[in-house]
Amino acid sequence: MRAKYHILASIAALTAAIAAGPASAHSADAGEDVVRSKSASSAPEAISKAASEPSTDTGWSFKPRGRFLFDIANVTAPAAITNNGLGFSSEARRIRLGASGRIPGGFGYKIEADFAGGDVQLTDAFLSYKSGGLKITAGQHNNFQSLEELTSSNATSFVERAAFTDAFGFERRVGLSAQYNIGALMLQSGVFTANIEDLGSGGDNSISLDARAVFAPQIGGAQAHFGASYHWRDLDDAVTSTRYRQRPLVHSADIRFINTGSIASVKSETSYGLEAAIITGRFHAAAETHWLKANRTGFADPTFFGGTIEAGIYLTDDQRKYKDGAFKGVRVKNPVGKGGFGALQFIVRYDRLDLNDAGIAGGRQNGYIASLIWAPVDNIRFLVNYGKLSYAGAVILAGTAGDYDADVFAGRFQISF
Repeated sequence: MRAKYHILASIAALTAAIAAGPASAHSADAGEDVVRSKSASSAPEAISKAASEPSTDTGWSFKPRGRFLFDIANVTAPAAITNNGLGFSSEARRIRLGASGRIPGGFGYKIEADFAGGDVQLTDAFLSYKSGGLKITAGQHNNFQSLEELTSSNATSFVERAAFTDAFGFERRVGLSAQYNIGALMLQSGVFTANIEDLGSGGDNSISLDARAVFAPQIGGAQAHFGASYHWRDLDDAVTSTRYRQRPLVHSADIRFINTGSIASVKSETSYGLEAAIITGRFHAAAETHWLKANRTGFADPTFFGGTIEAGIYLTDDQRKYKDGAFKGVRVKNPVGKGGFGALQFIVRYDRLDLNDAGIAGGRQNGYIASLIWAPVDNIRFLVNYGKLSYAGAVILAGTAGDYDADVFAGRFQISF
């Protein structure tokens, strides 16, 4: 725990020095060493001091960022299945802290670390440059996978994203990318390596090319979204096998009913996806499909499929937000504390994942999921989810059968800033 505070205080001291401008930035390394030599109790003071200096007249700025997501869940399956992943579970899904801001000349920065799970992991860590409709980003960031993946966990419809996003390995990676906006059209492309934690000597030396195009016109009073993405990834000659699998809706349940197991001789992956969404008044709908082809040497190449379709409505006078090719958090019109009830949203989803092809039998999942979300004020949400997951050819057998249903209940409390 003391180590976590030291790291957090170091981040705060560094970003505070950045916010103070070039004169202070020069001494950031020395300041970091001082923070590390202090006791753990000095971390909150360092963070408070940094947050109290949001900007300067030099054009530098500093904005503290954070999110805390706490989950509970219960997974039930046929009595013939005995597995420690079933039953009740809970976890701190994300405890993320960091900062972002502007630097003179059109530059910007963002750095965040996640402290959940007992480890400290960098999530975003990048420098950006923006001029007109062009934005260039270098460092660890998302690589344009899909609408579902690029929507922040602060604004997702369910406690976890669609099944294909985890099964196909969507994650932030270190790379260089460009985004160009012209009217309702947005183009994104980049070259990426691996996640920052997997780099280094003997680590993941994969490289990928990723591209996404989004057309987001206003149609009458509605916001529409149409997108397509393409991805190619060389897994590196050192990789001899890979696998694709997924949990039953919730992250805290350490069980995978569908799982390809290790697939030998996968040298690269080719994948592409399609997206569509609309927001009109209190209603929204979204749909996505994604195909991933595992390119093997000396074997048939399996293509796996994932897709989801959802529809939701606010039961209060609120509306889902959208910007830059992703859904954003709600701005509550009638918050608690000001005579209102907050924002209440109901969403249903069908979620499919198929891991069977070319001799690979990982199983199929059809998920029927409902979500009720209450936001009493901006940046606070309570989520309750229920999912009926129907499996065909599951790798965990119920006696002699691989076809059966599992029921999942999940709840989440979250706060973000």
